[in-house]
Amino acid sequence: MLAFAAEFDPQPMHLDEEAASRSMLKGLSGSGWHLCSIMMRMMFDGFIGRGRVAGLAGCQRIALAGTGCGRADDLTLDVDIAEARISRSRPETGIVTLRSTARNAAGQALCEMVSPIIVQRRAENAAE
Repeated sequence: MLAFAAEFDPQPMHLDEEAASRSMLKGLSGSGWHLCSIMMRMMFDGFIGRGRVAGLAGCQRIALAGTGCGRADDLTLDVDIAEARISRSRPETGIVTLRSTARNAAGQALCEMVSPIIVQRRAENAAE
């Protein structure tokens, strides 16, 4: 957490215990960008790396909650399909919009990400 913040988000509330104690979170907190990168890793390990995903098509929304998580907190990731459609420009692919929510060990939502992914359609369906 500290190494990530030092390199990518070097704000005092992510690096310095004393400065962080004076922040609105009242203590050291992980970078939201660090949490987003962990979410991406969890999605890759869970299904993106094993499926027919051709790539990500950006991110429509990222919303961070103010609850925060501890240094050794267990995280879970809930992923729901918000929309699925055939690509208009490339009918051999589909666009699946995912709504992913990271939660801490207490079940509190920490971050919600809405992101479309591009998936290869099965050959028998792509011919339609």
